[in-house]
Amino acid sequence: MVYQMPPYGVQAMLKEGHKHLSGLDEAVLKNIDACKQLSAITRTSLGPNGMNKMVINHLDKLFVTNDAATIVNELEVQHPAAKILVLAGKAQQEEIGDGANLTISFAGELLQNAEELIRMGLHPSEIIIGYTKAIDKVVQILDELVEEGSAIMDCRNKDEVIKRMKAAVASKQFGQEDILCPLIAEACIQVCPQNPANFNVDNIRVAKLLGGGLHNCTIVRGMVLKGDAVGTIKQVEKAKVAVFAGGIDTSATETKGTVLIHSAEQLENYAKTEEAKVEELIKAVADSGAQVIVSGAAVGEMALHFCERYKLMVLKISSKFELRRFCRTTGAVALLKLGPPNRDDLGYIDSVSVEEIGGVRVTVVRNEEGGNSVATVVLRGSTDSILDDLERAVDDGVNTFKAMCRGSRIVPGAAATEIELARRLKEFSFKETGLDQYAIAKFAESFEMVPKTLAENAGLNAMEIISSLYAEHAAGNTKVGIDLEEGICKDISTKNIWDLHVTKLFALKYAADAACTVLRVDQIIMAKPAGGPRREQPAGGADED
Repeated sequence: MVYQMPPYGVQAMLKEGHKHLSGLDEAVLKNIDACKQLSAITRTSLGPNGMNKMVINHLDKLFVTNDAATIVNELEVQHPAAKILVLAGKAQQEEIGDGANLTISFAGELLQNAEELIRMGLHPSEIIIGYTKAIDKVVQILDELVEEGSAIMDCRNKDEVIKRMKAAVASKQFGQEDILCPLIAEACIQVCPQNPANFNVDNIRVAKLLGGGLHNCTIVRGMVLKGDAVGTIKQVEKAKVAVFAGGIDTSATETKGTVLIHSAEQLENYAKTEEAKVEELIKAVADSGAQVIVSGAAVGEMALHFCERYKLMVLKISSKFELRRFCRTTGAVALLKLGPPNRDDLGYIDSVSVEEIGGVRVTVVRNEEGGNSVATVVLRGSTDSILDDLERAVDDGVNTFKAMCRGSRIVPGAAATEIELARRLKEFSFKETGLDQYAIAKFAESFEMVPKTLAENAGLNAMEIISSLYAEHAAGNTKVGIDLEEGICKDISTKNIWDLHVTKLFALKYAADAACTVLRVDQIIMAKPAGGPRREQPAGGADED
């Protein structure tokens, strides 16, 4: 007879199959290690010379990008501590739209330095107190580093917008920012409302068309719909538009009915009444002054025949989100049933035409004069992955425009701000008494990650660059950063490399918060996973908003 020891402690308390990790070695340092691995992935993609990652997600979709937000989204990170960093990156992406890489990489660096402090014998609580003091000081110093006169800005001044947008776009598409920035700036200025704070990112659309090159990219004031017009009429100028969300077809009755037909004459009359009814409806639409009909669902054969007869152009937009944007562009009201529209429900467009771009037929809806609320950037490129990457650069530019509408203050870019923060924080740490001064010094040291990574990604000697940056900043030249093209330290105000103050502020805040959250964990308790077969992920390809 085998005698089994009854379980004791946590084992007795929790269900069989659970996991319990506690203590510095098992919980804290393992968490830190997972976060370090994640930040090591994103770090090499930081800055203009950042390397691309090739990520294949669970649906076998290929991503070739250096955009940290996309990378961590598609990686499906499982480790709970690393997930906290992913959430910090997502928060940055949603709040500002740029700087997710800085958030994740900087949080990883903070945790790596915290690990050294823990091994020296500091308690995580003392490190958290030090990091909290440091981030408060960083917020103060950042305010002092803001460029004078940048707080007031005209959001419709193209040069001012490009100046602030350049760094964000260059980090995604280095060398092509001079072509992309004017395009994005112009599109944003076109749809900017009276009060710039109400700027909506969704009003800038991107149409990706294969073929051509970056120099073929254009802006359309209005929308570009992939797909041909339904009928034979392919072009209309200065026309009124009627939008029907429920489709253009003979409507079926809600209840089932049976019709008894006794003779061929009755059958003929029955078909004729249906025809007459459809013609009556289409004629009513034509009489209301509309020249273009937009359908949100199927277009019936008979209805199309009468639309042709009354010289109406027919477009079909199956996505309800696109239909809403179309209504916003034209000022139309989407009607549920086919019927004579009121004058107020009609929209207006300057021109609709079907054009062929790179072998793809697209419908271009232009609205030059009316209160234009949607602009489309037409991107051209040789492969899908290049177009996707260009789209991410445009998204970053548009998000930066939104951020500058909220706060247009700028700080020096190209690692000049980081080195100055590191230098001043070091000085601040010497004035502190107590053990948290070591944590503040390590926080300051973490800032060196940015110039070091920028230099390494560009193939420069990182130690030389950092020491010469420190020397310049100690001499009082606070705007000296790294010129990656020439590989030397230079005053970046001559190169016009500026970062938005809000982007930096939120990125560093989120990174410090994420690092402190991970350090506060001292035990990991995982229950036994629920039984049953694993639920498959829903297939992709659902309608995008």
